[in-house]
Amino acid sequence: MIDPSSRPFLIKKDADGHFRLTVRTTRYNSQGYPLVTATLQDELFKTANAARAFAQENFKAKPGEYSTK
Repeated sequence: MIDPSSRPFLIKKDADGHFRLTVRTTRYNSQGYPLVTATLQDELFKTANAARAFAQENFKAKPGEYSTK
């Protein structure tokens, strides 16, 4: 199982009621400090499952790699 702090796919509901997908990438500097880059995807989804399906198709996401916080 993946550590919850390193789940690369964030699914959140926006103010309009749409679900949005954020893809997070983590790299480490020379001292081992994590540097996280978050990229919000342009697509809007009606359900969280639709966002998960999009992540699976486009980013090869696997179960357990999603976060909602």
